[in-house]
Amino acid sequence: MALLVTKFGGTSVASLERIKNVALRLKDMKEKGNDVVAVVSAMGDTTDELIDLAKLTGDNLAPREMDMLLSTGEQQSAALLALTLQNMNCDAISLTGWQAGIKSDDKHSKAKISEINTERLRAELAKGRIVIVAGFQGISPCGDITTLGRGGSDTTAVAIAAALKADRCLIFTDVDGVYTADPRIVPEARKLSQISYEEMLEMASLGAGVLQSRSVEFAMLYGVDVEVLSSFNFNPGTLVTEVKNMEKQRVVCGVADDRNCARFALFDVPDVPGIAMKIFKALAKENINVDMVIQSAMRDNRNDIAFTIERDDLKRAVPVVQKVVKEISASGFSYADDVAKVSIVGAGMQTNPGVAADMFEALAEENINIHMISTSEIKVSCVIDEKELEKAVRVLHKKFELDKIE
Repeated sequence: MALLVTKFGGTSVASLERIKNVALRLKDMKEKGNDVVAVVSAMGDTTDELIDLAKLTGDNLAPREMDMLLSTGEQQSAALLALTLQNMNCDAISLTGWQAGIKSDDKHSKAKISEINTERLRAELAKGRIVIVAGFQGISPCGDITTLGRGGSDTTAVAIAAALKADRCLIFTDVDGVYTADPRIVPEARKLSQISYEEMLEMASLGAGVLQSRSVEFAMLYGVDVEVLSSFNFNPGTLVTEVKNMEKQRVVCGVADDRNCARFALFDVPDVPGIAMKIFKALAKENINVDMVIQSAMRDNRNDIAFTIERDDLKRAVPVVQKVVKEISASGFSYADDVAKVSIVGAGMQTNPGVAADMFEALAEENINIHMISTSEIKVSCVIDEKELEKAVRVLHKKFELDKIE
């Protein structure tokens, strides 16, 4: 008998018919002798619909109240799934995030899980029940409902699997695994049978929408094997695990694309200690995450600083940057939201020189201009014009022969 923690995304529970299919899967797992916990997202586009509804109240959308509102989506699907199982003569119970013992910090809309008290979960499992947990949510130290950001149900599932020391965490979604690129852009993209934590973390953080990056961080930290599968078929998925010597098998494992990108440039920034701190601390106070940062060569004791953020944060970031520019006596700033990020990822890049050069060559051959570059041991990312993104993905997929990966 195994302890399985499963997660079903919004498309998997988008209708009562699909909820019934999920219930049948869970019932089958239980009847095979497994203990089962299921984490669920909100049904279909429920979260977006709730956001649109909130906007009708006015412009002041307080994060605390938005968390109170948005958390109801997952509670709805959790209760419906539990009711469906009960009507199949399968004992089940639905729990909110806080009933499941999920504690978080107090950063509304982007909270992080701090602890999971598993007492209630273990008690319900001991009764032979399938436990359905509303994903994406927790409770702050002062008792307020918090949400974990987009894709937070993935993090909920992996964190519960780690806390319960589950045998495996199964993430059911609308795709049947992790691909070498988005199949909607590259039809010949191949499904990976395995991918390392490190590679998956880079892919997730760079825009691959299969798993949320924080969920991969949890899996890597606690050694949780995560399998990505489709809820619409029974095909083998992709196992995210510690894969040794993968760099000997393949140099690049995938191409990631991210449209949720905006670029800022600050001009004539004084070249004195503490200036960068003032810029990025001001953004951090507003919970705005900065990705790439590039500083130009100094001239007359001044330089330019460019950086990227998520496009979703652009509206909040503009007044912050405007204020900082005045405070540090820079000459001005500009921003653009018509850019995107394309990246290549692979553990083999650590031991194979020239991979970045091959990437730049492939983009240059297609006259795709690179605005910014960021690298790590296992990835190279380039900010380019958004209109060139899909072409760039296809070119890089072909350049590194990812259609030949087995």
